[in-house]
Amino acid sequence: MSATETAPLKAEYVLPSGAWRVVALLCVVGCLNYLDRTMITTMRTSIVQAMPMTDAQFGLLTSVFLWVYGILSPFAGFLADHFNRSRVIIVSLFIWSAVTWLTAYATTFEQLLATRVLMGISEACYIPAALALIVDYHQGPSRSLASGIHIAGIMVGQSMGFVGGWIAELHDWNTSFSVFGVIGVVYSLVLLVFLKDAPKSRETEAKPAGPPVHFFEAVKSLFAEKSFLLLIVFWAFLGIIGWMVAGWIPTYYQEHFKLSQGMAGLYATGYLYPASIVGVILGGFLTDRWARRNPDAQIYIPVIGLLIAAPCIFVASYTDILPLTITMFMVYGLTRMFCDTNIMPILCLSADPRYRATGYGILNLFACIIGGLSVYAGGLLRDMHVDLGRIFQSAAILMILCIGLLYLIKKEADKKAGTL
Repeated sequence: MSATETAPLKAEYVLPSGAWRVVALLCVVGCLNYLDRTMITTMRTSIVQAMPMTDAQFGLLTSVFLWVYGILSPFAGFLADHFNRSRVIIVSLFIWSAVTWLTAYATTFEQLLATRVLMGISEACYIPAALALIVDYHQGPSRSLASGIHIAGIMVGQSMGFVGGWIAELHDWNTSFSVFGVIGVVYSLVLLVFLKDAPKSRETEAKPAGPPVHFFEAVKSLFAEKSFLLLIVFWAFLGIIGWMVAGWIPTYYQEHFKLSQGMAGLYATGYLYPASIVGVILGGFLTDRWARRNPDAQIYIPVIGLLIAAPCIFVASYTDILPLTITMFMVYGLTRMFCDTNIMPILCLSADPRYRATGYGILNLFACIIGGLSVYAGGLLRDMHVDLGRIFQSAAILMILCIGLLYLIKKEADKKAGTL
């Protein structure tokens, strides 16, 4: 671990030129990244009418994207470590936007499935490169806030998925893919002018030039760190929690409070997502303010967030008072996101700066696989007539375990710092 990562952040630290411009540019890319991938789920009726398919086939369109995206994430992260990060981002945006545009011309299920595979390949390259580029620029008391603002942009895109269904109703399903595909291609050309890699950092200036980055050497270096192994488990647990809540909260509202499908969906997303967006920004702001006095703020803020989020899930799963349930889930969404805004700063505690994107890609792989399995496991428990309240309570228990993992990660990071 470098002195930059462990020493208290100094007030005289000056951000490189364009550091916040990079965050703003990548917020738009992150928004397009999630909008392009999720809007297909909001236009099911229009797509099935145009090319008949079973529900299983329609579900496969999302599943195959997730599988490809997760499996390729470590390799995609390696590309960002091995080559120019900004160019990896631009090429990724251009290709997935071109694929989005191409999707509008699919006429069969097989063609549509092929475009989802191509989108999974191209989009996998974005987030590891983007987060690594942001922390390259933001090495002082702005790292967590910068990461949080970028994640907020991603979540805006995720919450805007309804736009696809809205446009499909007004026109046809092809229009959404054509419009956003062209927007992405044009924006990638804009990034060619304005998005650049960070100037040489204090971390790299202090070290002699090393050998070229190789994938298996990067993996070996990362897995040699006990703190990184603990971080994998931590991020996988958070993936289980996030997918479990997001996947089943509409059903919980519908069944527990006897709501209509539309109202249940509104309460599940209309309150939770805005709270989560505020949470990633607030978590970053609080972390960076505290980090001026305490370099362990990126550990302590997530711990505080989980200590608040866990009892909120318990209360939400027990009460029969709808406004209280909504409030508790909102507070959960707000404070649970303190972890997401700090995941890359925490990764920086253990990962060699050369392998940060690869490290995040590996974390993404486990989160996708474990998260997807947790949604399926939730379905199995439902088939066994296990109450959704009990499932949410198990998520609260996992959050307590995550607090313990953060303590162990900090302990290992401190141990490593003491040896340098």
